[in-house]
Amino acid sequence: MIELEQARLRLEELGLVQAAEALDAKLESAGRTQSTYLSFLNELLETEILERQRRNVEVRMKLSHLPYRRTLSEFDFTFQPGIDERLIRELAALTFVGRQENVLFLGPPGVGKTHLAVAIAMEAIGQGLPVYFVSLAQLVGDLRKAYEENRLDKRMRVYLRPRILIVDEVGYLPLDPLAANLFFQLVCARYEKSSMILTSNKSFGEWGELMGDAVLATAVLDRLLHHSHVVNIRGNSYRLKEKLKTGIYSAPSAQVGQKYPGASGSN
Repeated sequence: MIELEQARLRLEELGLVQAAEALDAKLESAGRTQSTYLSFLNELLETEILERQRRNVEVRMKLSHLPYRRTLSEFDFTFQPGIDERLIRELAALTFVGRQENVLFLGPPGVGKTHLAVAIAMEAIGQGLPVYFVSLAQLVGDLRKAYEENRLDKRMRVYLRPRILIVDEVGYLPLDPLAANLFFQLVCARYEKSSMILTSNKSFGEWGELMGDAVLATAVLDRLLHHSHVVNIRGNSYRLKEKLKTGIYSAPSAQVGQKYPGASGSN
């Protein structure tokens, strides 16, 4: 027993806390199965590694600011049959990140744009890639404050650092000239350096109105779409799925029929 306690203390001194906690159980298991010393050691160290990986994922999850956790397995592709499921699963393989490409999800509210963005982000976090999630309103509000306080360069680095920056809800609120210019600066700074995922309820033809400047909107889209995958989602809202089934609610015709130019696929 003294030797056992000494071994546990030495593991803790080395920072192998999970291995120290699992020592008794692993020794008992090794005795039952008559494991070799090497097999016992590998199993003990594997316990420590798995726990460290779990903690690292949790830390990256918190730093990502994801609004919730959603996976691709939770996405109902049968409810949105117009989506190319194969393309989505290819995006979840994250090869687009290595090529510094962007992903744009377009469609009316509630069709799953943010869910898909979050699901891809969770795959990236699981593979150790830094991710940051922010709505466009929060983004430009934060950058505006930094600009007014003469610390824009320092704050901009927060949005340049992650391998994947997710900008949600592009188009829900129009941008004033300063906000549009700050967004343009960010897109330029990340262009061909790291990936962005954007969700928007506006077709590209409406971005000029969104940004209050057609020329600036064209410049933003030119950079976003140069190396990109555009996914259009035309369908009804998940949030109202049950009410649509029962006939309590029918989607407004303008929402169902709205066009989001740019076919699903890659550019």
